[in-house]
Amino acid sequence: MTHMKITKILAALFLTSALSACTYDREGPPEYHYQEFKTRAPTDHTVFVCHAYGCKMQTPVKFGSEQMAEIAALMKKIKKADTPFEERRAIAYAVAWAETYAGKITGTSADHAGMEFTGSGDPTQQDCVDEATNTTSYMLMLEKAGLLKHHTVGRPFSKGNVLVGGVSQWPHWTAVLYENETKKKWAVDSWIYANGINPAVIEADKWYIKDLDNLPKSQS
Repeated sequence: MTHMKITKILAALFLTSALSACTYDREGPPEYHYQEFKTRAPTDHTVFVCHAYGCKMQTPVKFGSEQMAEIAALMKKIKKADTPFEERRAIAYAVAWAETYAGKITGTSADHAGMEFTGSGDPTQQDCVDEATNTTSYMLMLEKAGLLKHHTVGRPFSKGNVLVGGVSQWPHWTAVLYENETKKKWAVDSWIYANGINPAVIEADKWYIKDLDNLPKSQS
């Protein structure tokens, strides 16, 4: 892994520590997350895209009938079977598509993987709070459009405990899906990768940046 990549991740882990001093498994609906970070939930296919770190900037991006039709067609193409696993794959591709579309409008198409030390306040860059919020908004948009059968969108949460010490314990935020039948919780993490790359989709109990050389893989 390059020195630049390590620097970005260390910066991210340091900056997000300001948001949380211990592990937070958030309860309640996704709307509570928007209230917590003083941003807006998606309405009428408009997503208020967070950027510049910690949702400092929020730019409305409308997903019209044409965009929603493209997303629905993409999800249908990706799903090879009517199973929760295949739906999660389709959701990952849909989130990446939505992120690419929004990136062209907001300028976050230039967002780098992880974070930059100088990224706070930069409208082209996003931290894990931005990414978790936006991913949640995209998934809520899919849910409201009737494109989710096996999952329900949950409230983002952070994991880690800065009081323990060590890089592997810095708090980090992710979006959440609940599998309807099993109630299993899944982390949907877009922060690790550059704009428009499929997020990682991992069982929440197993999700975290354990070390810099073994990052969760993008959902293929």
